[in-house]
Amino acid sequence: MAIGSSVDRGKAAAAASRLGLADDAVVQIVGWDSDCDEEFLDALEGHVLELIMDEVSDVVDGVLVFWRDQDGDLADGMLDALSMLADDGVVWLFTPRPGRSGHMPGSDVKEAVQVAGLQITSSISVGADWQAARLTAPKSGR
Repeated sequence: MAIGSSVDRGKAAAAASRLGLADDAVVQIVGWDSDCDEEFLDALEGHVLELIMDEVSDVVDGVLVFWRDQDGDLADGMLDALSMLADDGVVWLFTPRPGRSGHMPGSDVKEAVQVAGLQITSSISVGADWQAARLTAPKSGR
């Protein structure tokens, strides 16, 4: 089951709005695949200025990273996500929920996020199969 597939369009839109991205935000999506639902993507498109599914050559306001345990080194993925992020930008890390294909233990996620110089500041549930964590640089590191 994919993001948004267990919820109606209104709930997908609500999940997209909880990401706290401004309506004029340019957002890069990393790791989107067939296990992610187009309904969520459509809802997200209704809340931001532009979604970019390819590599970017300009600074973006937000990066949404979809990561599964088989996707490689999460810390490296987070560092890549930060490379084109605006100073006041936001990163959301989406991982499969416990019991779902591709799930990563929370301790592994926390360690990788810390290695990348970030911390988890909040989390939300997105559909039946995904959870998302908002990542920021620690205040002492800014």
